[in-house]
Amino acid sequence: MAEITLSVIKADIGGYVGHSSSHPEILARAEQLLEKHKSEGTIIDFHVTRVGDDCELIMTHQKGVDNSEIHKIAWDTFVDLTELAKKLKLYGAGQDLLSDAFSGNVKGMGPGVAEMSFTERPSEPILIFMGDKTSPGAWNYPLYKIFADPFNTIGLVIDPKMHKGFSFEVVNVKEHKKVTLHAPDDLYDLLVLIGASEDYMIKSVHSRETGEIAAVSSTQKLSLIAGRYVGKDDPVMIVRCQSGFPAVGEVLEPFTNPYLVSGWMRGSHFGPFMPVAVDDANPARFDGPPRVIALGFQLANGKLIGPRDHFADPSFDNARRIANEIADYIRRMGPFEPHRLPLSEMEYTTMPQVMEKLKDRFQPFE
Repeated sequence: MAEITLSVIKADIGGYVGHSSSHPEILARAEQLLEKHKSEGTIIDFHVTRVGDDCELIMTHQKGVDNSEIHKIAWDTFVDLTELAKKLKLYGAGQDLLSDAFSGNVKGMGPGVAEMSFTERPSEPILIFMGDKTSPGAWNYPLYKIFADPFNTIGLVIDPKMHKGFSFEVVNVKEHKKVTLHAPDDLYDLLVLIGASEDYMIKSVHSRETGEIAAVSSTQKLSLIAGRYVGKDDPVMIVRCQSGFPAVGEVLEPFTNPYLVSGWMRGSHFGPFMPVAVDDANPARFDGPPRVIALGFQLANGKLIGPRDHFADPSFDNARRIANEIADYIRRMGPFEPHRLPLSEMEYTTMPQVMEKLKDRFQPFE
């Protein structure tokens, strides 16, 4: 069988209520539209879901990554959903659509995209992670833990297919540069970069044993595209599992630690990344805390067998409890850093107006 392409494309086309969730009619309409393309044979299979106020389109096909036909399907779907969102008066209808006309690829037009092509193995388990109220740098920590930390992934030590490690493609989204670093050889260099997760982000991971792609994430930052704040980026990530890749349990393990990510209220705060079931992906407290869902599928000739809602599991109850404790603690800091993001990363800021108003009141000091 020819290579299968898995495309995950998301957009915030309107929140219900506020920024907290997606309206059922929006998801039903998306399924209706994609079912038409499936019946026509353009796509092999699809699944529609949501995390918070983001609509997520998961599609399989054989047209490769960055395919204009597939991207136009996603774009046209989001445009159609935006019109419905406007009729329902949903909040921020179409806020992730930064252009009036499709130009061949949704990259740079607002929606987040993660895609990979590969030849299906005899068994092809995949996990798709989708975040809300956070930025693409949110995947740096788990990708490092999954593919480079033997205390998380014992397969790096005992699995001959993984012992050579993995290669990380790291992009600087502000300078539009990329570099490939290898673990364990370049481990410390890798950490210097990806620890600065608002500038450097892991775009993809490949096996050093086979060269096959293991993971890919979306790295689009809306504020850099639009030149203004238009909503948080709400990233997506695909990870292949088992048989030369980390096991499903190893891939999920980093999320037992609700690490801090940027986003939350007005895209301008650090908060704990809370792993939740799809039904609980309705960030309401201070528009948060940031949420992440994980859907698992088995691929069978391009068919999406599933999903399994992997965070709908009591073993993540403690992570959720800790996340709530972190949220309680950090919220008490209000507008003070490090709860509020540094000025350079603020999505909303009144700093220019304040500085203009106070400019004549600043005096030199020794």
